[in-house]
Amino acid sequence: MNTTTIFPENFLWGGAVAANQCEGAWLEDGKLPNVTDALIGILSKNPSVKWDEEKQIWEIALDEDKDYLSHIAVDFYHRFEEDLKLMSEMGLKAFRTSISWSRIFPRGDEDTPNEAGLLFYDRMIDTMLKYGMEPVITLSHYETPLALVGEYGGWTNRKLIGFFDKYARTIFERYQGKVKYWMTFNEINNAFRMPYAAAGVISFPPSDPKEPLKDIDDKAIYQACHHLFVANALATKALREIDEDAMMGIMCSFSAIATYAWDSDPENVFGALEFRRNSWFFSDVMCRGHYPGYVKRIWSENGTEPEIKVGDLELLQENTSDYIAFSYYRSAVYDKSAEMKVDTGGAKGFDNPFLKEKSPEPWSWPIDPKGLRYVMNELTDRYELPLFIVENGIGLDETPDENGRINDVERCRYLKMHLEEMAEAVKDGCELLGYLWWGPFDIVSAGTGEMKKRYGFIYVDRHNDGSGDLHRQKKDSFNYYKQVIETNGADLEIKI
Repeated sequence: MNTTTIFPENFLWGGAVAANQCEGAWLEDGKLPNVTDALIGILSKNPSVKWDEEKQIWEIALDEDKDYLSHIAVDFYHRFEEDLKLMSEMGLKAFRTSISWSRIFPRGDEDTPNEAGLLFYDRMIDTMLKYGMEPVITLSHYETPLALVGEYGGWTNRKLIGFFDKYARTIFERYQGKVKYWMTFNEINNAFRMPYAAAGVISFPPSDPKEPLKDIDDKAIYQACHHLFVANALATKALREIDEDAMMGIMCSFSAIATYAWDSDPENVFGALEFRRNSWFFSDVMCRGHYPGYVKRIWSENGTEPEIKVGDLELLQENTSDYIAFSYYRSAVYDKSAEMKVDTGGAKGFDNPFLKEKSPEPWSWPIDPKGLRYVMNELTDRYELPLFIVENGIGLDETPDENGRINDVERCRYLKMHLEEMAEAVKDGCELLGYLWWGPFDIVSAGTGEMKKRYGFIYVDRHNDGSGDLHRQKKDSFNYYKQVIETNGADLEIKI
């Protein structure tokens, strides 16, 4: 496919990471724990916390037998200048990361921000700008301060709206004119399957401390979602007041939108629709500005309607998003007889017999570049808003060979196939702001909390057992992505 004239000159080729997966320094310069600091991986249903009966709060309680790799991660906190310089050598036009909420308001409910945390992000953002990269910033990437969960009940408590509003306004005022692209909550549509990480919701303590936490009821999660929606609307309103040149986007995991019916059985076709609505619900509210009818039916039939205060619905209607940021990794197939499982890559049902390639074991994610084009068209048809691909990539288990080389041609092939389909979607009429590869250097895996699953164009010497000297090393894909960016997507030929 010839993409010579497809992408505009200002197209944002870049990379994306998250503070909790790369920074480390988890208790440095005044920072206190956030929700992911108490997890090995975000898919875990049992965070490392304990219930203090006397204080009636949850507190962090790390397990000495577990390795919390994210506490050091890849030490981006101390090495960001080196890493951003490498990103600039690759030609990145944009770099996405998150601001760790608990670096700025360590508990989340303070009156004044932590200046040391702000100074760190001053340096980081200024370094991005020095190297010609647009900062793309997420305000909370699974990073709700733990104290807001342990003492307030997380986003089920309406007080968090005010805490988040103060945090967002502090950040917008600090970086006015420096950051053009913002997102509030990373993959907000994961609130139901990962309520602790995505919505800061934790269940009541079990009667026996050795027993696992009970599942959280849907009514509580819908309430948390409503508060998240109101907080998103207020942040959007605040940004427009403070920096009218900046844009606020939603951020959803939209691999699930590429969920195909197994066959033409109407039960499977409608079942796939209902499964997809689990994600549409979030973007419908934040992009259209109101709750859709299908959700109101669920509330009515299951008694799960959240409490909605006077003025909330007007806020949602008046403060919809400027663009849609999303992640895409793979597609899925729905069948009424199969259990649909979801992990960090998206949904998994029946194997799709028409897809011939998977990522290598042990993850074995189906590779479906056409699914990306499908999702982009679906989003454009539904919302007619600019799109921003802020996560796409492939995790591989890799180590340097005897010559110190990492020949990751599989990564290059995955990238090439998805860029080809992305170009076709632009031809289809999709307005695309940019493409950010997840993650341009190796970081701690979100889902499993390990280093073994590597996404980067740059190898970081750290391993699942915590060993490694953290040195950075270019993989062969580094030069391939550099080639893609230098030619603005015109030359996708793999020459390694």
